[in-house]
Amino acid sequence: MRVVSSIIPTHRVQEGGGFWVRRPVAMGSLMSPFLLLDEMGPNVTKPGEAIGAPWHPHRGFETVTYLLDGRMQHEDSAGNKGELGPGDVQWMTAGKGIIHSEEPHDEFQKTGGRMHGFQIWVNLPAKDKMMPPRYQEIPAEESPTIERDGVWARVVAGECLGLESSINTMIPIEYIHVKMDEGSKLEKRINSTLNAMIYVFGGEIRLQDKVVRDGELALLSEGENISILSKQSSEFLILAGPELNEPIARYGPFVMNTKEEIQQAYLDYQNGNFAN
Repeated sequence: MRVVSSIIPTHRVQEGGGFWVRRPVAMGSLMSPFLLLDEMGPNVTKPGEAIGAPWHPHRGFETVTYLLDGRMQHEDSAGNKGELGPGDVQWMTAGKGIIHSEEPHDEFQKTGGRMHGFQIWVNLPAKDKMMPPRYQEIPAEESPTIERDGVWARVVAGECLGLESSINTMIPIEYIHVKMDEGSKLEKRINSTLNAMIYVFGGEIRLQDKVVRDGELALLSEGENISILSKQSSEFLILAGPELNEPIARYGPFVMNTKEEIQQAYLDYQNGNFAN
């Protein structure tokens, strides 16, 4: 049975054009392959006041955007465009490099409202860091959900309660959004080869002898199974992935394996080699 090995608090920081996110402290060094976990909002804005992330580059990893409330639009240097609404997922593999923007949708800007969601960064193995960029966009109606005995789950990636996601990930990833009624229980298997963590963003849960509360990230021990009891109505993410055991060199939006590769990424970006 996996147990809580440590609990990491969060702090609020500004990202992109100045929007606020809640982020676990020292996130980039906590658990492979996850480089970042940002809870965007929840923020309620007036018309014309929503803020996004203007044009910026990425290389060497994947960004996964999952929206709970609000409406966003994105565009990239290869001419791709898309939208995200509640329940939608965008899994972008930056690979050798892409420049993109993530902004509130024009209609959302007109009306204002509540914006809430998540973005995580997933590291890529060295052999895949220079692969061609790709997108997987999964609308809410195609993102599998299940509800049983007071437990609701959306399976963004991986498996939960016998339901599997069809998303194609470069490395084995579990990404489950869970809501639990007071007094409900969830038992789930997570492959013993994967690192695992749980981020709570509503209520509190109990794993064995530890309570994890709103705004806390629980890093889990090795094992094969988790048993979660919800002491009150709760909401959280289950994340799991492999230990890559490779050096990490990171500079802003570039994540490679060596300092030289970071320098080359910066040069390529400056020289316009991320344009397509």
